[in-house]
Amino acid sequence: MTALRIVLMVLLALTSLFLTLLILLHKGKGGGLSDMFGGGMSTSAGSSGVAERNLNRFTIAVALVWASVVVLLGLIERFEPTTPS
Repeated sequence: MTALRIVLMVLLALTSLFLTLLILLHKGKGGGLSDMFGGGMSTSAGSSGVAERNLNRFTIAVALVWASVVVLLGLIERFEPTTPS
């Protein structure tokens, strides 16, 4: 296994966990699972508009890094020469 592949796999694992955490931090829009677990009870007490926009931007940035890593790992897998066994 090449060093680049190992680095990309570690980065994929870290961004996957971080992206899950960021998605869970978003406030619910109502009527979904967040309401079922008490998310609908709060009346915008969680975050302001600026904080929510920054969370959205950060989530999109992490998602783009995650998608790029997935594509790079796929390209490495596709074009790596195979060794005869």
